Amino acid sequence: MSRRPNVSATKSRRVSAMLSISSSKPRLLAMAKLTAILAALVALIPLASAQSQEWGQCGGVGWTGPTTCVTGTFCMEYSEYYSQCIPGTATTAPPATTAPPTSSSSSSAPSSTATGGLHTIAKANGKLYFGSATDNPELSDTPYVAILDDNTMFGQITPGNSMKWDATEPSRGTFTFSGGDVIANLAKQNGQLLRGHNCVWYSQLPSWVSSGNFDAATLTSIIQTHCSTLVGHYKGQIWDVVNEPFNDDGTYRQDVFYNTLNTNYISIALQAARAADPDAKLYINDYNVEGPGAKSTALQNLVKQLKADNVPIDGVGLQGHFIVGELPGNIQQNIEAFTALGVEVAITELDIRMTLPSTPTLLAQQQKDYQTVITACKNVEGCVGVTIWDYTDKYSWVPQTFSGQGAACPWDANLAKKPAYDGIVAGLQA
Repeated sequence: MSRRPNVSATKSRRVSAMLSISSSKPRLLAMAKLTAILAALVALIPLASAQSQEWGQCGGVGWTGPTTCVTGTFCMEYSEYYSQCIPGTATTAPPATTAPPTSSSSSSAPSSTATGGLHTIAKANGKLYFGSATDNPELSDTPYVAILDDNTMFGQITPGNSMKWDATEPSRGTFTFSGGDVIANLAKQNGQLLRGHNCVWYSQLPSWVSSGNFDAATLTSIIQTHCSTLVGHYKGQIWDVVNEPFNDDGTYRQDVFYNTLNTNYISIALQAARAADPDAKLYINDYNVEGPGAKSTALQNLVKQLKADNVPIDGVGLQGHFIVGELPGNIQQNIEAFTALGVEVAITELDIRMTLPSTPTLLAQQQKDYQTVITACKNVEGCVGVTIWDYTDKYSWVPQTFSGQGAACPWDANLAKKPAYDGIVAGLQA
């Protein structure tokens, strides 16, 4: 016969077990939390070791590399196809309709007193145009666009990013012109010239180009297809066909094009552009070539060689990214040296930055510096025009690229004209 269990003893053991489990719950929870924290930290290890370096790509359509940046930089989105690690501490670009946190002026700051549209004044004084760069995100800012649309103020427009390689051919043979067409159509409806920017540049390349490991014949075909398709789509324009081919010491920049094709990539691009559009103006564009020096001499020698080889070259673009009070000497002499080679010259990306905050003294010097640069162009017949690299501090590239610097444009972040505007007018009328 079976023995009846001792109910009282069984209950006692169950209660004891329950009390034991209850007392261990805080320890179990603490251990679970610690395990979760350790797991999260372990998960971050590959992210920390796979960050993109300064100036490296960190995003864009089709990008499979790192999407975070090393300390001291942040991921700046230039277009849906390309983001880059830029020096600074910002986490996102400022919204298109929002002024940056550091204003370039205040209610007590000096302002412009000049009147008249810059393009109208430039035309009256023998220049072909006065223009501005722009970019697609800021075209949602109605007050900004109202000034940009004024063709007495600006007779020429340059798209800052939407015609670069990453934006126009994100995958091989697949072209998209949606962003570029917006700016091209804006210029057309305003009767403004369009400067295409650019066909071949070492930066803002999709990874299929920069990491394709193509042989010389294949890369030649890729350049020809890209340049001819791009220039052919926007016929009758001015084009920065080759952008920034030199290092500051006058040597050629080591990039996917030069490393595979040596200097031949330059003539390949120019010849493809000319075949696509016989009426286009074809330029080579670079910075730190505004005054005499090793880099300027290298560019002049390149122009001479291209002409000797019967490669089409119509103009040289001097970008003009300057610092207040630090202009190169003999800008006019240098412009004359280029035009003596049988090419036209344009100031293509002019801005003159300062260490913030801006002061009346700095703004006065900036006014003089703008006048100096514009006067140099005005005094040389072959210098056909000037483009400022966006007209307002609200959308300047400078604060996000040069820490602690800004206020580089002739209009402040509130779209008010600064003394620099007067300097431009004085330079055009010199």
